[in-house]
Amino acid sequence: MDAGMMDSAGMQAASPTPGGTTAFDLATWSRQQLERVEGALSQWVCSEAPAGLGEAMRYAVLDGGKRLRPLLVLAAADAAGGLPEAALRAACAVELIHAYSLVHDDMPCMDNDVLRRGKPTVHVQFGEAQALLAGDALQALAFGLLTPEDGVPPATQALLCRLLARAAGADGMAGGQAIDLASVGVALTEDELRQMHRLKTGALLQASVVMGAACGTASAAALAALTQYGAALGLAFQVVDDILDVTADSATLGKTAGKDAASDKPTYVSLLGLDRARAYADQLLADAHAALAASHLPDTRALAALADMVVNRSH
Repeated sequence: MDAGMMDSAGMQAASPTPGGTTAFDLATWSRQQLERVEGALSQWVCSEAPAGLGEAMRYAVLDGGKRLRPLLVLAAADAAGGLPEAALRAACAVELIHAYSLVHDDMPCMDNDVLRRGKPTVHVQFGEAQALLAGDALQALAFGLLTPEDGVPPATQALLCRLLARAAGADGMAGGQAIDLASVGVALTEDELRQMHRLKTGALLQASVVMGAACGTASAAALAALTQYGAALGLAFQVVDDILDVTADSATLGKTAGKDAASDKPTYVSLLGLDRARAYADQLLADAHAALAASHLPDTRALAALADMVVNRSH
């Protein structure tokens, strides 16, 4: 995998469309979108929650992270002609669910990690009880953002809530995390490992794409293609994460490197080896581009560039 031209966030500066015709400036597009997301998160994650809870919530969410999930929501919404207000709320809601999951994942009862996004984890900074509550509050806030009194049609609100709940719950992220915890020291087959990561990591990434499309008017065929794109991208993200866990250092990753091997967790590298894991990531990237081409949407350049960034990233 060629790292290509990356900006300071590890994002590829330009990427061709699946047809290879027009360059797309991902760095500029991402900066514009992230300004919207960061401003909205800063406004909606309130510091006034009681007893220091708001401070812990903001610490967990603001000033860090790749924001891949919000970018996928906004890119899919752009491709599908989505409502801007619905797309922004969906982008922030997905990020809040992701942030809450990281807060809980890092706690001593789960992965017991002390570093996240280049700074101490929330339970290290604020204590375990406050971290637990911060995660709970962020999860609730996510669904609050999807149900404003106006600006988003009620049917769209309900659909977005249903998609996010399914991706975050027992049939998605939480279920995958349960399998992950139960698999420490267990030799999984490739199919079992793939299923675990489809739930733990892939479900929320796939939901980001589908939620963005749900803010617009994509046809059933286009939505099916975007769903396939999201599935390939979600799995590719985890494969690359497994690769980086053994090839990058903690300073680059912003989290503890080598943690999976030290915890005896099954990974794509431990199962396939480094070279085959890299080849698998490249195949998933090709699958993602093929799905975008099959969508026949007029402009999927942002989604194509994000897929390239996921596989070619350095952290």
